Order: sequence, then structure tokens, then C-alpha cells
Amino acid sequence: MLSMSSLKLGEMLADKFTLEHLGSLQTVTKALRDEQFRFSVEVDVLGRLSALLSKLSDEIQVFSEEDQEQQSASLCLQLTAECFRAQRNACVQCPRNQCILRDQGCIQLSLGILGKLLKLSSGTSDYLFDALRCGIQFLGNIAVGNQLCKADIWDHGFPHIFLDLLELSDEKAVAYTCMVLHTCLDEDKTEQLRTEPRPMNVALKVVELCRTLPDVDWTVLIVTQHFFRSAELTERMYAEMNDQERLTLLELILAQLGEGKEDSLIPLRTAQFLVSCFQHSCRVVLSLSSVSSDDDQKALAVIMLLDILCEMTSDQRTFMTLQDHPDLLQTTVDLLKDVHLLGKASKNVFSAAQEFSTFTRPGDASTHPALSFKAHLIRLIGNLCHGHTANQDQVRELDGIALILDNCSIDSNNPFISQWAVFAIRNILEHNLENQKVVQGLRRQGVADDSMLREMGFRVEERNGSLLLRPLKKEEEPGER
Repeated sequence: MLSMSSLKLGEMLADKFTLEHLGSLQTVTKALRDEQFRFSVEVDVLGRLSALLSKLSDEIQVFSEEDQEQQSASLCLQLTAECFRAQRNACVQCPRNQCILRDQGCIQLSLGILGKLLKLSSGTSDYLFDALRCGIQFLGNIAVGNQLCKADIWDHGFPHIFLDLLELSDEKAVAYTCMVLHTCLDEDKTEQLRTEPRPMNVALKVVELCRTLPDVDWTVLIVTQHFFRSAELTERMYAEMNDQERLTLLELILAQLGEGKEDSLIPLRTAQFLVSCFQHSCRVVLSLSSVSSDDDQKALAVIMLLDILCEMTSDQRTFMTLQDHPDLLQTTVDLLKDVHLLGKASKNVFSAAQEFSTFTRPGDASTHPALSFKAHLIRLIGNLCHGHTANQDQVRELDGIALILDNCSIDSNNPFISQWAVFAIRNILEHNLENQKVVQGLRRQGVADDSMLREMGFRVEERNGSLLLRPLKKEEEPGER
């Protein structure tokens, strides 16, 4: 049966295409699923498939330029899809067949056919997307583990074919395109993305797809495993993006940091760039105190940047370098002062509240984006002061100790702010006598709950009308919770 179908492949090269030919081609496709046959298939069979694909390319060119009857165009697309399927199957874990098909010029031929298919109207046939999907899958399979095939796909298809394929309305075709892109990318190719406008557009499009097609996992893999490793590319993308696109990029960075894996580490230059972005735009978040603002998207980016900085300074691999970043601590303390004073001046999201209900603005369906912003500022200050005497001293000089202590009460607009305040004060006071003296010298204003100081390992002792800060004795230490 198979030998007859193989012979018919030769007949197809001379005859006008028929449905019988489609059946013969389907038999070959099915046979190539079998590993034993795939590894021993004759070179002549693969050669006939390549020749058939070349003939189909000519047929597609004809009916794309002339008004062909629907039935003829549909059969041509079905045969094209089936030929791609056969070649796709032939390449599965088979370097021999990959090299044979490459030597026969199938990569350039396939890219050319995809280019022709992209020019057709989607209404030409129901089989158009099927042919596109199978052609893209073939490129993916021939590239796996084969550097020469990857180079050919890149040299002959990038960026124009990739850009057009990524614009398709068919989600599967887009997903397969991202798979091919992921397979072909390496460090050198990633660097090429930032050098010219059209390659950069590929990078921007992939990030956009992360937002518009969140179920396409290949997009996230491309961004996190290739794009983020290039600090220059990340900076260039950020500069080219609008506010909404930047939010998507920052969400991906935050998710990458949350993985906690060795390969999820953000390059130091990228970390420093994100700090710079935060410093230059942080004050726009103050606009969120009003009922409506034209700067909401920019403010959301600042909030996301703050979350990223909190994560980076919580990681032993990156926080030490950011602790010494110029002016980051002062920027954070100054911003905390501003939002704290703003919250006291009028009732807004920065005001301390005891309502424990979702803060929303008229027309909003989700929680206010600035919820927990103060808490995260305090968290960042605490991280930056961990074991860092110069930063501890700077907080004192900026009058930040009393500011943080003033945020030790429960606040429904900032869940866990009291816990982060405890954490920050602990790091600010640790092994720093000058800072401890500041707390000791605070004026008493009535009875206060010292449970938070106890959680930090200190107790308040009154002596001769003064309050003294003492370390807890061992028997006084709070138990584990």
C-alpha cells in the first residue's frame, strides 16, 4: 500500500491534482508517524515530497493571481497542508531527515509558500489556516536541535515572515509561530532584535501577544527566556512601548522574579534601569488620590515598578547591589512622606482606614490600584536597610523612623502595613545605637500598645519619667506564631 502511494507521489508531479492524490499523500503522512519507517525512509520519497511542494507553490502563485474556481483552490490548499504534515512528521527526532530536507531547499521553499498564503484572502478557502499551521509546524520540527536549519529559517524568514505570521487572526498559527521563534532564538539573534525597527517590532508584538493571547505559553517563554536576558533589548522595548504595553512587560518581569529559579534572575543592568524608571516617574502616583486622573496608566506602572523593586531587594542575589543605588532610599522615603501627608490632608486611598471593604472608585469593577502602596514603600525601605548601616543612618537623617512608626496601626487600605512597619523598624534599629536612641527619645503621648516593639525584640521601660528601649529577656520573647 505504501509503495503504491510512494509511486503515486511521482505521478502527482505530472498529473493534474485530484482527490485521489490527496488520499495517497495522507497514506505517506500516516506512515511517517512510525519511528521505524521514519528513520529508514528512502531519500527518493523525501525528494518527491519536496518536488511536490515546489509544484504546489507554483499552483498557489497561479490561483493567487487569477480567479480560480473555489474547488481547485481548496484542493491545492489541502494538498499543501498534507505535504507539510508529511514533512513535519519526517523531521520528528530525526536529524537525518532534517538535513535531507534542508539540502533539498525545503526551508526556503516553505517560507516562500507561507509568504504566498499570507497574501490570500481568508475567504479563499476553509483550508487556508490549516496549510499555514502545518507549514509553520514543519519549520518548528526541522529546526529542533539543528543549528543549520535554525540559521536558514532566520536568514530567509526574519523578520518579515515572522511579523506577518504573528499578525494572523488564527491563535494556533500564532502559537506555532512563537514556537518556531523560541526554537530559533539564541543570544546573538536576540541582540539583533534591538538593532533595527522591524526586528524590534517582532519583540514588541510578542509582548503584546502576552496580553492579548495569554493562553499562548510560547510568548511568555520567549520574553522570559530570551528577551529579559538582554538588558539592552529590555530597555529599548520599554522606551518604544505605550503605557499599557509597559504594564504587560512589568507584569512579566514580576512573574519572572516570582519563579525563584536560577535562570529567572534579572540582569543587574536591567535592575538598575528599573530603579531609574521608578525614580523618574514615582511622583505621578500621587495623582491617584483624586477621583479621576489622566495619569492612571503611568501610575499603575509606578506601582508595578515598586512591586518589582520589593521582590528584587528581597532576593539575596540582587538586593546588595540595589542597596547602594544612588538616591533610591531617599526617593522612597520622600515618596512615603508625600503619600502619608496626602492621606492626612483629605480622605483618599492614601488615608488610613478601618473599613475593611474594597476601595473602589465610581465605575471601577476592581480594587483601587494604589491599595497597599504605602505598605510596599515601607517594605522597600526595610529591605534597603537590612544590614546596611549607611542606609539605616540615612533613614534617621530623613526623619523616616517616626514616619514609619506612625504607620504601625491597622489600615484596611494597606493590608499588613503594620507587619511591614515592624519589619522595617527592626532592620533600621538593628546594631544601630543612634537609631535606637531616636526611638528612646520619642515623646510619650498616652498609653500605647508595645506589642509591635516586642515582636522586634524590644520592650519599653519607664524610669524617672523617661521611656527606655530595652532588649527583651529570653523568657520575655514572644513565642512562634
